[in-house]
Amino acid sequence: MNRIVEKLKMDKKLLSIYFTAGYPNIDDTVSIIQDLEKNGVDMIEIGLPFSDPLADGPTIQDSSTKALKNGMTTEVLFNQLKDIRKTVNIPLIIMGYFNPMFQYGVEKFCKKCQELGIDGLIIPDLPVDVYHNEYQAIFEKYGLINVFLITPQTSDDRIRYIDSISNGFIYMVSSASTTGAQSGFGEEQTSYFERIAKMDLKNPQIIGFGISNNETFTQATQYAKGAIIGSAFVKHVTNEGVNSIETFVKSVIN
Repeated sequence: MNRIVEKLKMDKKLLSIYFTAGYPNIDDTVSIIQDLEKNGVDMIEIGLPFSDPLADGPTIQDSSTKALKNGMTTEVLFNQLKDIRKTVNIPLIIMGYFNPMFQYGVEKFCKKCQELGIDGLIIPDLPVDVYHNEYQAIFEKYGLINVFLITPQTSDDRIRYIDSISNGFIYMVSSASTTGAQSGFGEEQTSYFERIAKMDLKNPQIIGFGISNNETFTQATQYAKGAIIGSAFVKHVTNEGVNSIETFVKSVIN
């Protein structure tokens, strides 16, 4: 069974952390993953940096630019992850844009992910219909879960369609803006969370964008299976360094 599916069955609220591979330094990728697991994170999104990251806020954009300058590429990332399953057991998801995957070769990319023990992919700019018609069979052949994003603007019909072709979780974007930390959720976001919860979808939802601390994590997970923290973690690593991961994770889940 896919590790994501196993993790979603657990009777707890899940914390997923996003970080940019190759940032702050090119060789930090593996130690960040190991430290996150050691400190109780449930799932990790490994960001494959891209030169034109449309959905990302300034913090993640900046980390992507630096990671690319550091020399991070698809090939370098795959090489860094070659022994990752010797030390890490939690689900690992690669989050990136479709262009680098397409350049690499979609099937070749998926096959490599399977070899390394990657459990899923999040590709914000791959349209659902294109995935369904052209790539779903390839993803499934290599045991990869593709995670789709929904926003407050996504229609109920579209959400039900996404739910019908998903087999892991749905990434529920908390607002229509780019990624970034905020200090709590307003009435509009809360009613959106409630609306999705009432739809009784077959795939659990994990909320991302705007989660930065214990307060926003607790708020989000009242309505969903888990929450994803990206910008706030990247900012923490930028300011405090990679040796302070324990402090960050404890501040969110304790």
